[in-house]
Amino acid sequence: MVVVGHGADQVRAHLAEVAPEATAVFQAEQLGTGHAVRIALEAAPEATGTVVVLNGDVPLLRPETVSALVAAHEGEGAAATVLAAQVPDPAGLGRIVRDDAGRLRQIVEQRDASPEQLAIREINAGIYAFDAVRLREVLGKLSTDNDQGEEYLTDVFGLLVSAGEPVAVHLAADHTETLGCNDRVELATLRRLLRDRVNERWMRAGVSLLDPATTWIDVTVALDRDAVVDQNTQLRGGSVVGSGAVVGPDVTLIDTVVHAGATVLRSHAVGAEIGPGASVGPYAYLRPDARLAEKSKVGTFVEVKNSEIGAGSKVPHLTYVGDATIGEQSNIGAASVFVNYDGVKKHRTVIGSHARTGADNMFVAPVEVGDGAYTAAGSVIIENVPAGAMGVARARQRNIEGWVLKRRAGTASAEAAERASQSASPKGSAASEGEAIHGVGEPMGPAAEAGDTATE
Repeated sequence: MVVVGHGADQVRAHLAEVAPEATAVFQAEQLGTGHAVRIALEAAPEATGTVVVLNGDVPLLRPETVSALVAAHEGEGAAATVLAAQVPDPAGLGRIVRDDAGRLRQIVEQRDASPEQLAIREINAGIYAFDAVRLREVLGKLSTDNDQGEEYLTDVFGLLVSAGEPVAVHLAADHTETLGCNDRVELATLRRLLRDRVNERWMRAGVSLLDPATTWIDVTVALDRDAVVDQNTQLRGGSVVGSGAVVGPDVTLIDTVVHAGATVLRSHAVGAEIGPGASVGPYAYLRPDARLAEKSKVGTFVEVKNSEIGAGSKVPHLTYVGDATIGEQSNIGAASVFVNYDGVKKHRTVIGSHARTGADNMFVAPVEVGDGAYTAAGSVIIENVPAGAMGVARARQRNIEGWVLKRRAGTASAEAAERASQSASPKGSAASEGEAIHGVGEPMGPAAEAGDTATE
């Protein structure tokens, strides 16, 4: 049961996502922790046995510690047991006040503590175990005679002691578990502590974290032994990193699976799958449903979305692959775009296996390039390219001799062109003429085209 008050609608919405089995109990007026527990028990009249009460701002608390608290409480037959901790700085926290025999006498809030009590370093963690019947009896006796005019749940302990009821203190093994969060500075501190706890656990499990201080791993992430995580890396959500994979530096993975032996360098991936031995980055972006097969490559400044890249295939650089299927052992030339959107619908491109596509290609979907086919550099492919064919879709080049001297006279370009013309040998002039004739003649044949199709 979760007691909500300020921002209740936001908290309810969050609970519906992360803990749909929880019941929200509304506290219309925030009249103190005792009042909050009282209205929660009123909403659960059937509750018996041990009732555990926790503050909502203690995110580092381990379930093992709560289990130990309950075991100690029930083992001693106590009416109430408080979780305590020895802290370096108790400022702002309630103090555990014991009698001469070491038994709990009362819990005193910071505002109500005497100078002697303020010197106590054993603090109340705000986590308790109660006998439900005795708790209900005492809650009705709480007073608001204190500095804040609220019903303090901690006063229950004093009332139980006065009535001769058995109360107990259970000391937490690690005081950091009991740290609360009251502002964003404290929240950042707790995040760092949780980061260190998580990172230590993975390193002791055989994962190499090269710079733990700059590595952030969600508790929902799974890492295999001998995975390597380099500096400035964030692993979030349900991400998985396999054995021998190297992730980082400067990588963010969200709900992404990296299989064994793969490498991801300076890249961002969301909802992607990176196959065994595959290579990603630097500066790649894998969007949801990007699936890279074994030993494939997505290189520098490449974006992949909702696409499959087959085993051994490469998309080395400067390319957008959207809504596509690429077969095995194919190579996609630099600066290519898979044109998947017609303004209304998305369409798919299929590149076969062992294909070689030219640099600066546009694949206007829906379109297919068959197995073993080539496409020429600078082509806009709008029709299917059969298996083993060369697809050429570009205008013939035309050179206009002397254009710069005529149209850009007086510029640095014109001066450079004139110097080159004056220094050209007769042999060089003949070569220039040959190139000009070639430029305005018939298109080059497939054998010549094949030499300028792609970069790798």
